[in-house]
Amino acid sequence: MGPIARLSKTRRNGRRQGESVRIRTECSQAYARSALLYDAPDQIVLEGLGVVARAIQIEKVEKFKKSQSRADSLHAKYNIATGAKCVSDEGWGHLQIDATSLYILTLAQMTASGLQIVFTLDEVSFVQNLVFYIESAYRTPDYGIWERGDKTNNGLPELNASSVGMAKAALEAIDEMDLFGCRGGAESVIHVLTDEKQHCDTILHSLLPRESTSKEVDSSLLSVISFPAFACSDPELVNKTREKIERELKGKYGCKRFLRDGYQTAREDPNRLYYEPAELKIFENVECEWPVFFTYFILDGLFTGRDEQVEEYRHLLNSILDYDDSGSVLIPELYFVPADKVDLECESPHSQKRYPGGKFPHMWAQSLYFLGCLLYDRLIDPPELDPLNRHHFIAKNIDLVIQIALVAEDESIKEELSVHGIDSQTVDELRPIHVHPARYLSKAYTRLGKNAKLGLSGRPFLDIGYLGTSKLYSHRKTIFAFHPQFMDHEQFYLSWDVDMLVDFIQSNLAYLKRSWNLNGRPTMTLEVTRYLLGEQGHKTSMLKLLQKLNSGYSMGARVKIGKLKDFLKTSCITKLSFMRGYPVIEESAAVGRSFHRTLSSESTASWEREGAGSFSGGPALLSPVTSKKKSISGPPGSSFDDIQVQL
Repeated sequence: MGPIARLSKTRRNGRRQGESVRIRTECSQAYARSALLYDAPDQIVLEGLGVVARAIQIEKVEKFKKSQSRADSLHAKYNIATGAKCVSDEGWGHLQIDATSLYILTLAQMTASGLQIVFTLDEVSFVQNLVFYIESAYRTPDYGIWERGDKTNNGLPELNASSVGMAKAALEAIDEMDLFGCRGGAESVIHVLTDEKQHCDTILHSLLPRESTSKEVDSSLLSVISFPAFACSDPELVNKTREKIERELKGKYGCKRFLRDGYQTAREDPNRLYYEPAELKIFENVECEWPVFFTYFILDGLFTGRDEQVEEYRHLLNSILDYDDSGSVLIPELYFVPADKVDLECESPHSQKRYPGGKFPHMWAQSLYFLGCLLYDRLIDPPELDPLNRHHFIAKNIDLVIQIALVAEDESIKEELSVHGIDSQTVDELRPIHVHPARYLSKAYTRLGKNAKLGLSGRPFLDIGYLGTSKLYSHRKTIFAFHPQFMDHEQFYLSWDVDMLVDFIQSNLAYLKRSWNLNGRPTMTLEVTRYLLGEQGHKTSMLKLLQKLNSGYSMGARVKIGKLKDFLKTSCITKLSFMRGYPVIEESAAVGRSFHRTLSSESTASWEREGAGSFSGGPALLSPVTSKKKSISGPPGSSFDDIQVQL
């Protein structure tokens, strides 16, 4: 007896409530596994098998983080019995970011529900590297959910909204997730950089309601705007995408995947892998219709409370269902127009009878159909399928206040700013908070996901975006702040152009106003030097900007200038828990206008060469575990500029 029948029987017989709850949990878990983990035809990702299958290709994960090359992508197909690959690297469009993203999303949802899927720190490291694998989805063309890439089926990948949206949902779901659940700790937590999530969100919203450059619309977007991803936070854009799919792709037997889709049609040549450049025209109006998308519309209506939509698509779906000898429901993969009726269908769309084709039954459609039945009959509730409550829209903070802390180069700069009524602090006044360039945060994150046993190097050394540097970070009871990337004079020479730097700061403010949706307020830490202010008595564009910011309003956002220590209670603070094994080293004095410190040990100097040393007189974020005090060559008081090997 299946879980649905058992649950129904339990309720009819009026057994004790505890037994009903237990069976309900069993039922929801069973069908959550079956439905959440199907992402494309012929592809199943099982909870344990997914880790095993991908672990076989660890080298590909490591290479893809740096190359984003199709040749280094994870395989999209695996042997379900052994977990081994079953298609060669060149024999399939393996680069499907949506597949890996769906696995991560499902892992997060199942972990949030109370299940433990991951049990070792090696698996945690691997999942963390899978996050690095998908975090560049917003700029990585792939073959998409249909494994064909460009609509013309020429073997070329393209940027797909369905892949970007699924990646965005996965990154949001897995961020700060403890994979060991209540049994975990700092080492089993997954971390995602805020800017990577925002990049995916921006690209997704710019693509919708389109799927890609070649596809005007695609039914696969239903899985992005609704269950299971719920990736779009704009209700108007969600409605616009849904309406476009209904208007252009909906049929009597299901929805077309996309316009001029030749897959499994009578006019497609099964002996050729790719199409001719002008061949798409012959598939117009005879595209196959897929019942699985009716199940998506049903689930969408059940999650959003659109009862009319639910009844409409249940009626459409029930009219095309098939049954086996035992009375069980069977849903085919698709419905096609037979060859002798193609011309008539082209002349009058939706006039000819279609016949079931493809896989029968279609497990993807079957599982979603069962989920819809469970929700419709109220045997399970939406939160049981979506423990992270992604189906609830999160409104952005419309009354955001951006906090700005100014770090003066010396006392003279501080006094000059105070003359204009602008509050600032010197390096010595910052303690116990320490300020570093953004590149040191990039270096710290290279430790994330590093695993020597598996041969994983951690996150590549990449720039940290505006959102990342607008947070404060805590490590071993020490608070760290970071200057924006564009203020790093050693790596970004355009920052010496004061007018351009002013534009960057204004753009940063506008970006934070538009994109910030984290708990707490964003905090910008800006370095103010004599070069930026110019000679006394002359108003530079930077001084004018600071006066504008001091007025409390700029670039459409509320702004507050103050001391960094006063912002601690209202700022967004992230724990660098993955840095537990790297203690903070001793403080050293700030040197000169560049805020670089004097080096006092050989080991400290070597670590600084790796780009992880201290800035503005604070302790380093990274350091060797052990060090021996030794004097170094060079004149006393040699600055960081004198002996550092730059990154």
